[in-house]
Amino acid sequence: MKELTPEEREVILEGGTEVPFSGVYVDNHEKGIYRCKQCGNALFTSDAKFDSGTGWPSFTDPAVAESVGTRPDPDGTRTEVYCKNCSGHLGHVFDDGPVDRSGKRYCINSICLDFEKN
Repeated sequence: MKELTPEEREVILEGGTEVPFSGVYVDNHEKGIYRCKQCGNALFTSDAKFDSGTGWPSFTDPAVAESVGTRPDPDGTRTEVYCKNCSGHLGHVFDDGPVDRSGKRYCINSICLDFEKN
């Protein structure tokens, strides 16, 4: 497991949310794979990324379904997305993604991700 900064811990371990449009990967258009910042688990590919206009990197599908889990958020109104390998908080999933793909929008905090360029 990677040692996290205080900001990374706040989001990944405590379920926080980074400020919209502040993350390093919001406007990343390079080809590659997004991995969990804490454990390196492969989470999402650049092929599944799309511009949702929300201020957070958004994806239609996980790279491997088994790498990402979902559970009801404590507030009862959203569905949390977490890394199945280390249980780190990643963001939330919504049913307002592109209908011609999965219909899902995995809204992920950049601070939870590392990017591996192809």
